[in-house]
Amino acid sequence: MGTPQDPLAAIHHHLFDTAFGVCGVAWSMRGLTGVQLPEKDGANTEFRLAAKCHSTGSAEPPQTIATLAVNIQNYLDGERVDFSSVTVDFSNMLEMRRRIYVALRRVPFGRTTTYSELAVLLGMTEWEGARDVGEAMGRNPMPLVIPCHRVLAAGGKLGGFSAYGGGATKQRLLALEGVHFDGGAPRLPGV
Repeated sequence: MGTPQDPLAAIHHHLFDTAFGVCGVAWSMRGLTGVQLPEKDGANTEFRLAAKCHSTGSAEPPQTIATLAVNIQNYLDGERVDFSSVTVDFSNMLEMRRRIYVALRRVPFGRTTTYSELAVLLGMTEWEGARDVGEAMGRNPMPLVIPCHRVLAAGGKLGGFSAYGGGATKQRLLALEGVHFDGGAPRLPGV
């Protein structure tokens, strides 16, 4: 774990406009540390991002983070974008949470899983594991890059979403990927 004097641990953030509103990214020299979906306004977006990532302030992003910001803009414009190759800084994260997020990053664009399916994949007991996965989704510091919107509740129900707008935002993100909910159940692309 880095100390405040450790240049690899210093975290900065950057805001940018998207079709959904003002988003933000935070990073250290080790990789991405946070993504903030739009809040009520840009000031709230920046406050939430800086607080959750312990940012030392706004800065111009390095090329890899600038490219990620453009990819997030493209994704929120409805383009198919794969975030699985983005370098993520997991250095300040508990091992179990890191394992959950790494597994979730393997769920591809346009597909979904459930809390319990993800838990079983990781060798966790179904009920307690689903609870742990749900907690990790609610605390996900990097939505989209760690695609917590692709995790559904039992029975394929939408489930919760901690970003501003809650379930409506989750449903909107899934719709960008061709996953629609009719009568409460998801309809995957091509089905």
